[in-house]
Amino acid sequence: MKKNVVLITIALLLLVLAGCASEKKENTVQKQGQLQNITIGLMPDVDSIPFIIAQEKGYFKEEGITVTLKPFKSAMERDSALQSGNLDGAISDVLAEAFAKAGGFDTVITALTNGSYKLVVNKSETAASVQDLKGKNVAISKNTIIEYVTDRIATEGGLTTTDMNKTVIPQIPARLEMLQNNKISAATLPDPLATVAVKNGGRVINASEQLGINPGVMLFTTKAINEKEQEIQAMYRAYNKAVDYLAREPMDSYIDMVIEKAGFPQDVKGALILPKYKKATAPQQKDIDDVITWMQSRQLIQQKYQYTELVDTRFVR
Repeated sequence: MKKNVVLITIALLLLVLAGCASEKKENTVQKQGQLQNITIGLMPDVDSIPFIIAQEKGYFKEEGITVTLKPFKSAMERDSALQSGNLDGAISDVLAEAFAKAGGFDTVITALTNGSYKLVVNKSETAASVQDLKGKNVAISKNTIIEYVTDRIATEGGLTTTDMNKTVIPQIPARLEMLQNNKISAATLPDPLATVAVKNGGRVINASEQLGINPGVMLFTTKAINEKEQEIQAMYRAYNKAVDYLAREPMDSYIDMVIEKAGFPQDVKGALILPKYKKATAPQQKDIDDVITWMQSRQLIQQKYQYTELVDTRFVR
C-alpha cells in the first residue's frame, strides 16, 4: 500500500512539473513568438496614407504584426469606437486626448501625424480673405481639431471666434458636399477633401500649415500601451518604412490604391499634394499647450494638462 502511495505521489509530481514546463514554454513563446493583433481607426484624410501604404506594401507583415485598419467618417464615430474598446489606437488630435482625460478615459498620445486642414470657400463665394467671411456660414465639426484650426485662422485674420457663423456638420464628406453645392459659404476640411473642393472651383483662404500648427496626433488606449508595447513599436517601424516609401516613390505608383483603400474621391487624382511625411516623432510641446489653452478659454476642460500627462514618447524618436 505504501509503495502504491509513493508511486502515485511521484506521478502527481511529474504531472505538476510537466505543467510548469509547459507553462514556461508557452510564456517563452508569447515573449519571443507572434505579436498580438492591433486595430487602428483611420479618418478620410492624408494622415491615414502611411498606414495604408504599410498595410498594402506588407511592412506590417515584415515586422511580424497584423494590423486591422478601420475607416471612420467623423471624429465622434471614431472616439466612440475607441472608448468602447473596439480600437487600440486611432488617428486623432490633441483635443480628443484632452477630452478623454477629462472624461476619465485612459488614452495617450504616442506620436505626431502629418495632416493638413484648410478653410475653403465655395466656387460662387466672393470672399477673398478671412475678414470677408464675417457673418457668413462656415461649416465645421464642433469641439474638434477642425474648429480649433478655424478659430486660429479667424484670429490670425483679425476676426473673433464668433464673427463667423459656424455651422456644425460632423461628417467630413457631408461638409464637402454642402460646400460644393453652395449651401454654405466656406468649410474647414482636411486634405484630401480640401483638394477636391479646390479642384472643383473652391479657393483656400488659409490653412494649418500656413499658420505653422500641427495638432494632429496618434492616440492609443492605456490598455493597449500596457499590453501591446512590442506591437506598437513594430507598428511604428512599419510606419517609418511607409514614410520612406512615400518619400522616394512617385505618386502615380500608388495613388489609385490609396484612393480605393482610403475611400477618397476620384477627384483627388492629379490634384493632391501630400505633406512631407515625417517618421514617427513626438508632437511639439507648444502645439499641445496652445490647444489646451484654447480649450480652457472655451471652458471645454477645467484642468490645464501638462505635456507629460498627455504624451508618451517611448515609441518614437
